[in-house]
Amino acid sequence: MKKYDIIVIGSGAGAKISTPASKLGFKVALIEKSKLGGTCLNRGCIPSKMLIHSAEVVQTIDTAHKYQIISKGYELNFKALVDRVSQTIDEESLSIQPGIEANPNLDWYQDHARFVDHKVLQVGEEQITAEKIFIAAGARPFIPDIPGLEGTPYLTSTEALRLNQFPQSMIVIGGGYIATELAFYFAALGVRMTMLVRNKMLTGEDFEIREEFEKVFSSQFDVRFQACPTQVEYKDQMFHVTYNQDEEQRTLEAEQLFIATGVTPNSDGLDLEKTGVRPNANGFIPVNEYLETEVEGIWAFGDIVGNYLFRHSANYEGEYLQEIVVHGEPKHPIDYIGMPHAVFSNPQVAGVGEREDDLIARGAEYVVGKHPFSASAMGMALLSEHGFLKLLIEKKTHKILGCHIIGHEASILIHQVIPLLRKQGTLEDILYMIHIHPALSELVRNVARKARNALLEGGEDLPVKLRIK
Repeated sequence: MKKYDIIVIGSGAGAKISTPASKLGFKVALIEKSKLGGTCLNRGCIPSKMLIHSAEVVQTIDTAHKYQIISKGYELNFKALVDRVSQTIDEESLSIQPGIEANPNLDWYQDHARFVDHKVLQVGEEQITAEKIFIAAGARPFIPDIPGLEGTPYLTSTEALRLNQFPQSMIVIGGGYIATELAFYFAALGVRMTMLVRNKMLTGEDFEIREEFEKVFSSQFDVRFQACPTQVEYKDQMFHVTYNQDEEQRTLEAEQLFIATGVTPNSDGLDLEKTGVRPNANGFIPVNEYLETEVEGIWAFGDIVGNYLFRHSANYEGEYLQEIVVHGEPKHPIDYIGMPHAVFSNPQVAGVGEREDDLIARGAEYVVGKHPFSASAMGMALLSEHGFLKLLIEKKTHKILGCHIIGHEASILIHQVIPLLRKQGTLEDILYMIHIHPALSELVRNVARKARNALLEGGEDLPVKLRIK
């Protein structure tokens, strides 16, 4: 049995451990059965955003008439687009391998791993062990139990990102961020897309953001709410999906069926019971505030833990473990304050901190600042027809509790608030900041002024400078 100092399962965020540890002189085994780089690089955030950007360009052309620009048309080379993105991603993944092969302290096992004993892993024909094991094996698309679905050539996000034959029509089942991002991509490029949403879209968002998104998105594309699929049939190269809506049974027909109903952790193939780690009922690996599993010397992070299902959160967790386990810095709990997120659909969504739903649930005393994109200089230039910023401020301390944005470049605008919230910043920190005029970022100042006005209207005794409207 080959012994290592450290074993890392997963080469996505797992690289935050494997590479730095090996450069410090630790003997490291990296296990990755698929392409190097993990989900984000190969079948997730990076290729999806490359494709979505093309959809945004198309939408810009399609709406150019609003700005008195008459476009003379364009042609979409769908296959060339997808082939370019796929080739770029494959080259990026392949570029990781030479560095691993040149590293004398890092061995890559390109095979499936499973535990066969306490801290002992079977990888292909070999068994390996280490005192420290990090599980970052990620997650995969969740497939719902819909009669008739199994055995049909449906798409998950993995296949959808590599689909280089343009479909005329598509049915999307799901209403989360993966569903809304890729549905926008296909629909903007001209696919006749219909979404079946069981309940609500983007259920994790602040309720006002969610309502605005549903209104705007469904005004652009065909979305069927309260639609529950009951049967899938594939015949004559067409999908036939039966669903219940408004107590009626209905049927849709399309060339492609895209299943985007969430993810499930890759814990089920690791035989974790052999080493004493017990996943919860949903398959996620429970960890404490130090990302330790119940077995000493085994940590888990990223999607397989399920604290947050973002690559930036997985990277953050990996860097935290690198600091306290690999480098041996003083042990301290991981701090998730200021964990942001974004949805790269149309309209774009971003948020950080608590939602108003959370504040209501815990009985917090707060005020809301809300400001539309249209009521700003750059919003006027963009001819914004929708979207707003929402700022949540604690009444007594003026502490920033949360910020939620829906509209143009929301994923960029939110970064004005992320560092302030993380540093326990207050409303005054935003109000005293100098914003470039007429940049879109003025919206953050504007929404802060709305929150200040809400405090004044609530009878709060503010400093003279803050009272000036």
